[in-house]
Amino acid sequence: MATSRPFFKHFLKLAAVTFLATAAFSQAPPKYDPATEGKIKGMVQQLKLVPPSGGKPIVYVVMKSGPDAVQIFLCPKKFLDDMGIVFKEADEIEVTGSKVKQDGADLTLAREVLKGGETLTLRFQDGKPAW
Repeated sequence: MATSRPFFKHFLKLAAVTFLATAAFSQAPPKYDPATEGKIKGMVQQLKLVPPSGGKPIVYVVMKSGPDAVQIFLCPKKFLDDMGIVFKEADEIEVTGSKVKQDGADLTLAREVLKGGETLTLRFQDGKPAW
């Protein structure tokens, strides 16, 4: 019976590691919450693609709004490409979106972006993606 105890300890360690890894990798992306919706005006400082290579890139914008830099999640890059929309540094935009937290950081999930008199709808009123 003494030989089964080390096996049991190893099994418990393996189970704990598997559970923690599964929990970390299955963390759901933040959900759009209409209750936290607001408008932000500012200037595009930086355009980010996440992941930068491989996979399906998602477009984030770092926007300067007053003294603050705000991270704005837009949509998959392919959706912007299909719509023929391009964002560049120094573009003036107004974003309607939901303020959420992801990994402890503040993030805004954009529902609409107003740029140069045109409105780009990224999500429906209930927050479901338009892509």
